[in-house]
Amino acid sequence: MRTVGIIVEYNPFHNGHLYHLQQSLKITNSDAVVAVMSGHFLQRGEPALLNKWTRAEMALRGGCDVVIELPVAYSTQAAEWFAYGAAALLDATGVVDALCFGSEAGDIAPLRRVARLLAREPAAFAGLMAAELRTGASYPAAYSAAVRRFMAEAGDAEAAAFPFEQPNNTLGLHYLLALERLGSAIEPFSLRREKAGYAQTTITDAQIASATAIRKLVAESASPACAAPFVPASTLELLLRDDALGRGRNGWERYALQLFHKLAGEPADVLGRYHEMSEGLEHRVKRLLPGLDAVAFEPLLERLKTKRYTRTKLQRALLAVLLGHGKEQLAPDRLRSGVQYIRVLGFSPRGRELLKRMRAAAKLPILNSAAGAPGEYPYLTLDVQATSVYALGWPNAAPRDLFRDYYEKPVTIG
Repeated sequence: MRTVGIIVEYNPFHNGHLYHLQQSLKITNSDAVVAVMSGHFLQRGEPALLNKWTRAEMALRGGCDVVIELPVAYSTQAAEWFAYGAAALLDATGVVDALCFGSEAGDIAPLRRVARLLAREPAAFAGLMAAELRTGASYPAAYSAAVRRFMAEAGDAEAAAFPFEQPNNTLGLHYLLALERLGSAIEPFSLRREKAGYAQTTITDAQIASATAIRKLVAESASPACAAPFVPASTLELLLRDDALGRGRNGWERYALQLFHKLAGEPADVLGRYHEMSEGLEHRVKRLLPGLDAVAFEPLLERLKTKRYTRTKLQRALLAVLLGHGKEQLAPDRLRSGVQYIRVLGFSPRGRELLKRMRAAAKLPILNSAAGAPGEYPYLTLDVQATSVYALGWPNAAPRDLFRDYYEKPVTIG
């Protein structure tokens, strides 16, 4: 059974995701799909619209066979560590033959050439990166510019002109870097992203819209039914189900009170110990917080933004405060040591067979829940804590919801 791995957030699963999944099977000549999916908090520093078990069910009903959780220690990181954690999980399953990711360019050749050179972390690139950062550019912009300069100096004009600054191209490069650094035998493929950009907020097609645009549409409408043209019927059913339960439409504003409590109650030197709190951001937060008119997330974000402090950078920093993620917990050396377990969120009938193979071939323990897991999995502890924080954003949360990781079994279909 040839198996393709995909790395997803499914926030929510939409028609573009369905196309990517189907084409991934086709272009890799695969029979099954293993999806590594972010849990309750996502790569841009945001809470997921729906909980991870609902999104796992969306994935399975959309055609995935096994859904594995990307630990929150990696799912809320910038591209390098997000990609590394996800690729390491796919590699650790022992059953994934290929990785297929979407990109704006759809051309994997320049990305592979760059990855082979940068995987060795050359000193020349580090120097170019430092020079770009000194110009005051944000980290993503500095990274893209440094890559282009490095490849130009290497005599690769095609790669030097490649649009690395586009978000899916950036992630794609980091997936390839991760595979190189892991020494993985997984074969990479890329599929061109069509019709809707990653963070595009407007809808310009009758059937395809970005997840960002769909979330905006749902947030501004009386019912998630407004998403019907852009999502499979199974996704719409689950959107409506969780909305009726008061557990849909999750967003940052539901966590504003929790966040402000921590920002106001902790001194600047303590805030400075949280992950992504750097370059004096903690002092800027303490200085601007009293001048806000309301306990609301968006006004805080707007006040904090600068050329250096992008929206995504700020969201990740504030999320680290909300979740209590310290710099030492998520230090590069710890992240580089890799994932510690494979947490299964759901599987299909074909996935059940695939899991049997995984249990024999996997490089890491396979977990169905947090119950009974050894205490030496600190990233699992962070996942359990993240679920508790996430559940507190629901207007009707019960104490049992906070500890759902201990008793919830993997989602199954069929």
